[in-house]
Amino acid sequence: MEASPKVTTIHATYEADHVESTSFLSKHGELIAALVSGVLILIASFVKNDNSIMSIILYVLAFCIGGYAKAKEGIEDTIAEKELNVEMLMIIAAVGSAAIGYWTEGAVLIFIFALSGALETYTLNKTNKEISSLLSLQPQTAIRLVDEVEEVVSIKSLNIGDYILIKAGERIPADGQIVKGETLVDEAALTGESIPVVKNLNDEVFAGTINIKGTLVVEITKHSDETLFQKIINLVQTAQSEQTPSQQFIEKFEGVYVKGVLIAVVFMMFLPHFALDWSWTTTFYRAMILLVVASPCALVASITPAVLSAISNGAKSGILVKGGIHLERLGVLKAIAFDKTGTLTIGKPEVTGFEKIEDFDRTELLSIVASIERYSTHPLASAIVEYATKQGITVSSSFEQIDDHPGFGVSAILNGSEYRVGKKEFVTMKQNPLIHFEQKWEQEGNTIVYVGTQDKVVAIFSLKDLVRNESKQALSTLNKLGVKTVMITGDSEQTAKAIAAESEINEYFASCLPDEKVSIVKKLKDNYGQVAMVGDGINDAPALATANVGIAMGGGTGVALETADVVLMKNDLTKISKAITLSKRMNRIVKQNIIFSLSVIAFLICSNFLQIIDLPYGVIGHEGSTILVILNSLRLLRD
Repeated sequence: MEASPKVTTIHATYEADHVESTSFLSKHGELIAALVSGVLILIASFVKNDNSIMSIILYVLAFCIGGYAKAKEGIEDTIAEKELNVEMLMIIAAVGSAAIGYWTEGAVLIFIFALSGALETYTLNKTNKEISSLLSLQPQTAIRLVDEVEEVVSIKSLNIGDYILIKAGERIPADGQIVKGETLVDEAALTGESIPVVKNLNDEVFAGTINIKGTLVVEITKHSDETLFQKIINLVQTAQSEQTPSQQFIEKFEGVYVKGVLIAVVFMMFLPHFALDWSWTTTFYRAMILLVVASPCALVASITPAVLSAISNGAKSGILVKGGIHLERLGVLKAIAFDKTGTLTIGKPEVTGFEKIEDFDRTELLSIVASIERYSTHPLASAIVEYATKQGITVSSSFEQIDDHPGFGVSAILNGSEYRVGKKEFVTMKQNPLIHFEQKWEQEGNTIVYVGTQDKVVAIFSLKDLVRNESKQALSTLNKLGVKTVMITGDSEQTAKAIAAESEINEYFASCLPDEKVSIVKKLKDNYGQVAMVGDGINDAPALATANVGIAMGGGTGVALETADVVLMKNDLTKISKAITLSKRMNRIVKQNIIFSLSVIAFLICSNFLQIIDLPYGVIGHEGSTILVILNSLRLLRD
């Protein structure tokens, strides 16, 4: 079977998945409705008589426009779950306020609740893009070989045992085994490792990785829905669909709160008339006051302004948080897992050492090696060329012959002498006079590139993906905060050990594929409770979604940025400790607000039952507590 059959290509028809775009109005409809409602309330406030026809019309419009989305949501959820919710309580409270002539208070309740709901919806929409980002990177077609005829088919139509043709530079469409050809494969999308992997006959290749050079014929070993790349997508979807304990608690609290308030209002409408000999007018009046003062306006305001203020503060420092629940969790983290490549390290290899034997001039030898390596596309070769260029070495091209040996190195003939640059077994199998440097560098986690003539090694380079300057400082600060640091990487045990020692990380896991990273994150969650994951690549997406808080580097892939809950826009790991400190402040202020707002509600309810306050004072107490908790929250805008 030929690798590239010279026959007519048959294009099979297939269906592609399309993501429908939504209009600006559909994306931001709730926010627009809330703002329009607020404007109508503001206009109505300039009308002197709150009960005039004009003001009532404005308030009714504010009610309908601002409350439509939440009312619809509340009614649908009530019907579906057969249980009342906070949305219904807010609508009833607002209508109750209007029923006794307090249109402004009712409209403000609607406005605040609608605005918080709109912001929540907007945030959720922003975090749901990673699935489409993942799908856009997965090849949708493949070239299938049938009797040496090429067919362009959908990956869904591929079966186990089919043969596919993969050309240089193409992304591999399915998991399989090489039956013809050899190449270098960029597996950074899966393992995070920046250095391409050599693939020869019978080696396994994975969907989503890139065939750098060489034409391959691959035998399919897995269906399209069972590939490693598809597993990443499934893991992200599963992790995001799971409810956190905090969400479950809020849902339970919501149901209990709503039932309690409505039961209390029903009792208030009848019981005092018979038990305390109140008139029906007084009983109904006090029941309406109860409905107003018990509405959770201040309780809602206890959280949202604090969250928005903290998020704004973080944004000024380059910390982008996608939602309050993620910021809240940062303050209670017990462990943080880090990806290596591109997170703790820079993400590309650099030359860390160069040694030669005495028979060669350093400048001349560097010039020869750099001139040879410029013909290779391998990242290690590029790093050597860059290293030589920075030292002012002249790179020439006056070779009599240049040969590239994929997966091994490059050979060249200059002035009748042959030079080889690459792996040790490619350069020479004889004794290495620089072996003491080789052993030392390998123990430090470096990759070694050898330079040799026909009979001996004449020079060696050590290359390494260097640790970021701020990584050690960031990890030290986290350790002082009592947060355990863990590194999860697809690199070898030796490299991982060296990086862990250099960055002073507490624990590390090496040679991890994406699904193994997820398993480790789950194990950390079992051991420590609240765990964060920091990464920058596609391969980190499942672990980012599985962790309690996913943190992405701003220079990472689009998938990592969309999947993560927190983004460090300046790739500065020291910002993590600042985010944790900010979270602790926010959590403290939120607790203050909740305790205060609940205390005010309890006081107003008791005062109403004892007939100490009338509706205007109840509204003042209710709205005043809302203003106070908002002002307390705004303190988070300050550093």
